[in-house]
Amino acid sequence: MKTRSCFCLFQPGAAWAALAALLLVAGVTSCGTQAKLRKMQKDGPKARLELADDRSILDEMIKNPAVARDTLKIKDAEGREFLVMKAIRDTESGEMVAHETIDAAVVTARFRNVPEKQGKVDLQFQVLVPASMQDSKWQLRFYPDMYILDDVVGLEPVMITGNGYRKAQLKGYQQYNKFVSKIVNDTTRFIDLRNLEIFLKRNIPQVYAFKSDSSYVSDEQFFSMFGVSEQEAVDHYTNMRAKRMNERRRSKVDRMYAKYVKSPIVTEGIRLDTVIVTRAGDFIYNYTQTINTRPRLRKVDIVLSGDIYEQDELIYTIPESQPLTFYISSVSAFADNTERYLTKVIERRAEANAEYNVEFAQNRSDIDLKLGNNASEIAKIKQNLSELIRNRTFDLDSIVVVSSASPEGKVSVNQKISAQRGTSISRYFNDYIRHYQDSLVNNGALEVDENGKLSRMKVSNVDIRSRSNGENWRMLDYLVISDPNLTEGQKSRYSELSTVSDPDRREGLMKAEKSYAYISGKLYPRLRSTGFNFYLHRKGMVKDTIQTTVIDSVYMAGVQALRDMDYNLAISCLQPYADFNTAVTYIALNRDANALLILEDMEKTAKVNYLLAIVYQRRGDYQKAVECYLNACDKDSSYIHRGKLDPEISALIRLYGLHQQQD
Repeated sequence: MKTRSCFCLFQPGAAWAALAALLLVAGVTSCGTQAKLRKMQKDGPKARLELADDRSILDEMIKNPAVARDTLKIKDAEGREFLVMKAIRDTESGEMVAHETIDAAVVTARFRNVPEKQGKVDLQFQVLVPASMQDSKWQLRFYPDMYILDDVVGLEPVMITGNGYRKAQLKGYQQYNKFVSKIVNDTTRFIDLRNLEIFLKRNIPQVYAFKSDSSYVSDEQFFSMFGVSEQEAVDHYTNMRAKRMNERRRSKVDRMYAKYVKSPIVTEGIRLDTVIVTRAGDFIYNYTQTINTRPRLRKVDIVLSGDIYEQDELIYTIPESQPLTFYISSVSAFADNTERYLTKVIERRAEANAEYNVEFAQNRSDIDLKLGNNASEIAKIKQNLSELIRNRTFDLDSIVVVSSASPEGKVSVNQKISAQRGTSISRYFNDYIRHYQDSLVNNGALEVDENGKLSRMKVSNVDIRSRSNGENWRMLDYLVISDPNLTEGQKSRYSELSTVSDPDRREGLMKAEKSYAYISGKLYPRLRSTGFNFYLHRKGMVKDTIQTTVIDSVYMAGVQALRDMDYNLAISCLQPYADFNTAVTYIALNRDANALLILEDMEKTAKVNYLLAIVYQRRGDYQKAVECYLNACDKDSSYIHRGKLDPEISALIRLYGLHQQQD
């Protein structure tokens, strides 16, 4: 359901005063309002939408001192000079003569081309209400609806309130305010304070004394002292009948508002647009609506409907008007969709590395699935191996298993244990790969080659080798520095000991430190890690490298963003390329100087010349703008029609009377 916020054109203001007077005259005609309504229903006069003459760009251009020159000297694409003169055709001689005044065109069309800048479009139209639809006792409510892609957006309504209608509204408010004024908010007005004080002074002087006593006395204390509560004393001298009547009035506030104020006056959302009342009494409201552009948005339709109210009753539904169509003129339409490619070097061989923490018990090299996280880590290795074996792009050639040890004990012993661990892991996964490959062959696994041909999967042998890194001091250095549980002093002491060149002596000195228990218990197990280096080659590739071209995805994403009018995203993608599409994006963002730097260095095609005409027009260089535009038309005559539909270029055409011979 559409919700609307209203604005009402009413007093104060000279425009409304003139309108109200006209409406009042219309309301006291001899036919009367009922006769007028019947005649209107029979004849069917309608409010309508009109296009105001849009001279905003043209008027701005006329302020430019360059326009004072009647004649422009420009060059065509071949460098030949010729003159362009602000002129009109003499009706008697048929010759073109100089003309000083640019007359505004009378707008009768139902469509307009509007420029889009920085993702926004201004839609300007007029709500025209003939005098025959106006009456002093009526309120006319007009609802402009905007059709934008698949959405219908209700714009702010326009309300025209007659003088008699407003008097009735104000009378309702007066009646309501009169009722509200009878409600008493100060309940002490219902208490007979004078007689209450006399009673207390005569019969309970102790209580009366509290009148001037600033000390606080609770109702319980009051009651215990005098056998009567404060509330009981007050109630005895309160006019309960008047109090109950006041409460009944208070409970009727909402009901009486609805009774008297049948049509509330709208006081919020008033727009400061131009209001014109013609000599014939017609009402014209200049309406401007700014919208954000959307992807695929090329046009917007606006229709007008409405209602006529007399008091709170709907007496007539105003038929829907003919639509106004706004075609959005955007430079994004110039986007060049030509795909851009990058040269990419593809190597036959590839390498994939992964680090897994397969733990070993101290001085042991056998694989224990129950130790630490070994079960989950080995499952990850198997998953990685199965994906590489079944990979459609690469064949797995070999695997190098790199194992390491923690520093406790002799270096020579740790080197031997590290090598044994690598051998143990290599043997373990060599068996796994062999069994996995056998299962693929036995189950008839299939694969698709680069040409899309389906065939039985070929399984090649995988060479698994092991290499020992011995004691992993480099990893220990990193773990100590980044560990949050070690103090700065402990880390500094570790750094001092790390300068000792003999690993066995270094590890012996570390044992004397308080931090050794933590380091050996928490960090040493992580040093007993295993790394896997996977060596692969591309299937079917013989040469070590080949060159190929791939679509530049970043550039094409920028082009798509330009077409979708998402200019901030477009420029972030296209700025490094500094090409035609970059210039188009700069123009859309009103960054004309940036666009000019690119376009001036490009080959002067019809497209480039046309965009240069837009840029020069914006910068006030009308001589170059006309020159570039006419050169674009010479190269491609379709730009004559395009220029007439483009608000910025059409202003240039009107200013200098271009294409009059063709017309």
